[in-house]
Amino acid sequence: MPIYEYECGLCGIRFERKQRFDEEPVSVCPECQGKAQRVIHSVPIIFKGSGFYITDNRKGGDIKPEEGKKKPSKGKQKGEEAA
Repeated sequence: MPIYEYECGLCGIRFERKQRFDEEPVSVCPECQGKAQRVIHSVPIIFKGSGFYITDNRKGGDIKPEEGKKKPSKGKQKGEEAA
């Protein structure tokens, strides 16, 4: 069974209740009989497995993609003479 946290709007105390999913939420503070509301917490997200970090998709060393793939230029190159 889940444990729910409640806070009283009048006196400000927080208390927990172990309840089934189908039970009605607590609406009355046990201390002062004021109005109590359920406290909502954010859920943490945990990324497991590969593919979540920038280093996961890189294989090999620091090879630049443009190295070794130079296209021959049209026209004269340095050191060539005109024929």
